Amino acid sequence: MRRLAEVNTTIETWRGLEQQSGDLRELIELAQAEDDTSLGQDLKRDVASLAERLDQLELELTFAGPYDARDAILAIHAGAGGTESQDWAEMLLRMYLRWAERRGYEAEILDSSPGEEAGLKSVIIGITGDYAFGYLKSEHGVHRLVRLSPFDADHARHTSFALVEIMPEAKADVDITIATDDLKVETFRSSGPGGQHMQKTSSAVRLTHLPTGLVVTCQSERSQYRNKEIAMKILRSRLLERHLAEQAKESARLKGKHVAAGWGNQIRSYVLHPYKMVKDHRTDYQVGNTEAVLDGDLDGFITAYIRLVLGKEEA
Repeated sequence: MRRLAEVNTTIETWRGLEQQSGDLRELIELAQAEDDTSLGQDLKRDVASLAERLDQLELELTFAGPYDARDAILAIHAGAGGTESQDWAEMLLRMYLRWAERRGYEAEILDSSPGEEAGLKSVIIGITGDYAFGYLKSEHGVHRLVRLSPFDADHARHTSFALVEIMPEAKADVDITIATDDLKVETFRSSGPGGQHMQKTSSAVRLTHLPTGLVVTCQSERSQYRNKEIAMKILRSRLLERHLAEQAKESARLKGKHVAAGWGNQIRSYVLHPYKMVKDHRTDYQVGNTEAVLDGDLDGFITAYIRLVLGKEEA
């Protein structure tokens, strides 16, 4: 039924575009026949809008992976560097929230760990929308920031790192089944903000998946039930990510290629001083408007990556 709904949505989208293009063609032919130039600007705007939508759909045709159409879970972890990197993690959080808002996606902070002085040690976001994982998987990797530090009395230049993880949202009992005996559930008092209720009751939850050793904690909600529900959602996605990583590793081994993975994979640099530039090291795509990028204008980077991957697959 889920697959049927997806196919029906696709059909409705293309039929709607077919109708829109037909209406535009008739209006253009009518304007030409009557030598009417008053509709020129409106028609140009409508054609440009249609072309932009077709470009987006062309990109989505490359999302052939079994999880590309899924919602996504995005995790940001501050790297070494204390307050600097924790502040950078919070800047990235804002960037992705604004990107989701631009696309009309829903974004929810599932769990977060605040920094000692400022920023965030880590944060996990759930992003809901068509092809959320397909678009966001290009963001997986290490993000580097170069700027004049607002936390340094000498206002010296600092380099900060943060790791961004992208996982498809796993469907319970479809992608991942977790046996009760494989799960250790612990509750504890929340250490984060939230008032007396969170501090006096054991509302925070820690889940340990015994076969893999994966640990997930959640303390963002007042309800222990809600925290456990969110933690299970994150755990299932982490287990699915682990399964996909193992498949990719085996595929690379069979192909005879070594695929580097881990903290050293720096994918993008955001330079705010001595010049302004954001550059993706995988595609060489770069822009000088750093403010727009940090305000969520990421589609250029995402599109460049998708086209690069598609080009390699076709080659």
